[in-house]
Amino acid sequence: MIETVLVANRGEIARRVFRTCRDLGVGTVAVFSDADAGAPHVREADRAVRLPGETPADTYLRGDLIVRAAVAAGADAVHPGYGFLSENAAFARAVQEAGLTWVGPPPEAIEAMGSKVAAKKLMADAGVPVLPELDPDAVTEADLPILVKASAGGGGRGMRVVRALAELPDAVAGAAREAQSAFGDPTVFCEPLLESGARHIEVQILADRHGTVWTLGERECSIQRRHQKILEEAPSPAVDPDLRERLCRAAADAARAIGYVGAGTVEFLLGPDGRFFFLEVNTRLQVEHPVTECIYGIDLVRHQIEVAEGARLDPEPPRPHGHAIEVRLYAEDPAQDWRPSSGTLHTFEIPGTDERFAVPASYGLRVDSGVESGGEVGVHYDPMLAKLIAWAPTRKAAARRLAAALRTARIHGLTTNRELLARILTEPDFLEGRTDTAYLERHPDLTKPLADAEAVRLSALAAALADAAANRENAPVLRHLPSGWRNVPSQPQRKSYETPRQKIDVAYRFTRDGLRAEGRPDVVCVDAAPGTVTLESAGVRRDFTVHRAGDAVHVDSDLGPVTLRAVPRFVDPSARIAPGSLVAPMPGTVVRVEVEQGATVTEGQPLVVLEAMKMEHRITAPAPGIVTELNVSEGRQVQAGAVLAVIEQENPQ
Repeated sequence: MIETVLVANRGEIARRVFRTCRDLGVGTVAVFSDADAGAPHVREADRAVRLPGETPADTYLRGDLIVRAAVAAGADAVHPGYGFLSENAAFARAVQEAGLTWVGPPPEAIEAMGSKVAAKKLMADAGVPVLPELDPDAVTEADLPILVKASAGGGGRGMRVVRALAELPDAVAGAAREAQSAFGDPTVFCEPLLESGARHIEVQILADRHGTVWTLGERECSIQRRHQKILEEAPSPAVDPDLRERLCRAAADAARAIGYVGAGTVEFLLGPDGRFFFLEVNTRLQVEHPVTECIYGIDLVRHQIEVAEGARLDPEPPRPHGHAIEVRLYAEDPAQDWRPSSGTLHTFEIPGTDERFAVPASYGLRVDSGVESGGEVGVHYDPMLAKLIAWAPTRKAAARRLAAALRTARIHGLTTNRELLARILTEPDFLEGRTDTAYLERHPDLTKPLADAEAVRLSALAAALADAAANRENAPVLRHLPSGWRNVPSQPQRKSYETPRQKIDVAYRFTRDGLRAEGRPDVVCVDAAPGTVTLESAGVRRDFTVHRAGDAVHVDSDLGPVTLRAVPRFVDPSARIAPGSLVAPMPGTVVRVEVEQGATVTEGQPLVVLEAMKMEHRITAPAPGIVTELNVSEGRQVQAGAVLAVIEQENPQ
């Protein structure tokens, strides 16, 4: 029997494993980097061991330090979670050689699937259909388009689409760098890219040491950005009973071919003609495992621990019920090429949550998060904040519940993909099940914010009124009067705010007849307090909640979330940036400089490549011109807002 489990991971998955351990009465040990010293997963563990350093290479990828931590903390088992060392056969062996129980598949199975190149050959021998492998040095024009992929790891890292041969060398080099950084292995390969109507389908497997293999249906994971999933569901709307039976048979064959034990996933690419091809076996728990847990009513982590203890599975798995959809909430801006966001998460609240890290007692909303209000989100790790999972009798009911949860969530301090996810869940093609791996490319309007121009104007007015109410509350005299009130008509009160897209000027005054907003005779202020304002517009009343964090003002209402920045009346001249300056959009490490000072560049030309949150991000020229200043070099750390280069435009307007 396992007594104490060390989770060799961080964030949401560490908290998820700890939840099951508490239910089983198993002790828990966390490991943490210096950047994670105050993280929730550290506080929730019975014991915690520091891994000195901040980057994954110095901490969560150091198997020797983690094994040493497990022994020092008195753990008798290690659960790897997902990512980091979860699919590292050498780490699994090191755990076992230290006399600890490995909560995962045999190292031999991990090794067999650790190289996607070798795995495809093994699966082909087992009769599982596979796509042909292409040698990067032998790709021809006839092979295009292709996908460059990391042989080790996954999660969208180390992947590039190539549509022209001229792009191939840079794609291979970039994928290799990303793969080395994320998985410690730069090996990449190529395979044909199926674009038109292709879907990403995967089958959950669970096997014990006594020969029983469960296949727990399929998950649809086609909606992706940068080849990384952002929405998963079970079952797939594209899979009928016959196709499900064939997929599950192939997954079981794959599991038996490598002597699999524990929880894992067999991933396939499904073509529009119903043919499917093996992609990989994820020899670990998947990020999207909660949707399978919900519809089958099981705890996969519990099964992982019990199988590791030698338990037998029942001869047949339970039957599924209902439909479950999961979305991944990321700290990133979909409208800015998925640019990650870091800093303080001032507020993180999901109203209506029925359960955390476990299946609800009945249909409902589950939230698995790695963050809490007031936490810091750094640049060293994946930008996923949380997973929201809705489980309902039908697919459309699950989508409606999940969309409502996203719309009413209060998330302040970081830019997230929350609004994109909410739009997807109400989009007609999605609701009809017409999704594939090119879904986001076909629906570019989904990146628009939920709040339209009118909603932003009303939110700015609410922010101004809340600010005035706060000032009045702190006034030494006559605090019962609204700010800006005059006995006789006078000049209105004025406030200015900025959004990433516009500046909004608000002008209002209070009279005996109530609020008078300049240019808005249809708006009535019903009530105004520092944190809540009620406005009536065109006869409809709405509550606006207002939260301030520095110069940022976050306004939430049923019109959509709005983040404003108060414009100061007087601007410090020293804070201005010279025209043509190209600033770092996020903190990161410069991994490549693609121009020299004095070079002439065209609009959109790559200048600098930054690595942040385990992904590479290209900084491109906003307009044609000459690079008159270059302030970066490879390997240098830069902060958000740092001037990377200055471009003098050729024909400035």
